[in-house]
Amino acid sequence: MASNSNSNHQPPPIPNGIKFFFGGSAGCLATLFVQPLDLVKNRMQLSGEGGGARQYKTSGHALVSILRNEGIFGIYTGLSAGLLRQATYTTTRLGVYTMLFDMAKGEDGTPPRFITKALLGMASGGIAAMVGTPAEISLIRMTADGRLPPEQRRAYKNVFDALYRIIKEEGILTCWRGATPTVARAMVVNAAQLASYSQAKQMLLSTSYFRDNIMCHFVASMISGLVTTAASMPVDIAKTRIQNMKTINGVPEYRGAFDVLGKTIRAEGFFSLWKGFTPYYMRLGPHTVLTFIFLEQMNAFYRRRFLNWSDDV
Repeated sequence: MASNSNSNHQPPPIPNGIKFFFGGSAGCLATLFVQPLDLVKNRMQLSGEGGGARQYKTSGHALVSILRNEGIFGIYTGLSAGLLRQATYTTTRLGVYTMLFDMAKGEDGTPPRFITKALLGMASGGIAAMVGTPAEISLIRMTADGRLPPEQRRAYKNVFDALYRIIKEEGILTCWRGATPTVARAMVVNAAQLASYSQAKQMLLSTSYFRDNIMCHFVASMISGLVTTAASMPVDIAKTRIQNMKTINGVPEYRGAFDVLGKTIRAEGFFSLWKGFTPYYMRLGPHTVLTFIFLEQMNAFYRRRFLNWSDDV
């Protein structure tokens, strides 16, 4: 027999701990599908740097080159780091956002205004970026390794080996190298995603072609991904190159994010700041869609199995 909550169409609440676990798990499952695109995106953003590294003309050229030189499993290089990043970054972002959201509610339970939601998203994204930066650095380095000559590769076995060696060889603070552009990117991404997704969904629903279902969420997510990609790629390139850089004779390749952007523009042109746009966009949109699809399915299973709730009312 259906519970009382079925009668008013309000599903019973899921404990916060379960929400955080499902959020991180959904992100990890989505990463299994988009990791090859993340690899291509990172390789494209690093293409143009010297040192005997392999260069790529387009995203398609990068993908074909990786498959030819590194094999089918090569496109999943850095997967362990990608999964750890989701387990740290996504879970923290969801947890912090949920706590801040509850604190921002009115006394009568009224949700906060849209601008407040955007600010909460920026704050939670920035905090989560600090937590996820060590895994992010490991991911950047592991995905970049295959483009280097064999004698220059770091050859990390997995994300834990990467973290151990980074701390041992370069010091623990290196795990947060590039933290400033990483946090800046996270804040830009969260703000852009929240605003553009909400607006795109509102516009789609105002037409007679969409209802509030998975198709609407998919299209809105892809539009949001386009806006977010354009806004965040220059910061992402700065973050990627700083986190991948090596120290030569005690001198780092870059002094900071603005140094990266300046040197990149001078050497490769202004539009090189959007190098790897296609794989970045094709990763961001589907990853968002898949994350929410997996999350909704896990939530529905939990409600049916443990809360005696059915969506059929």
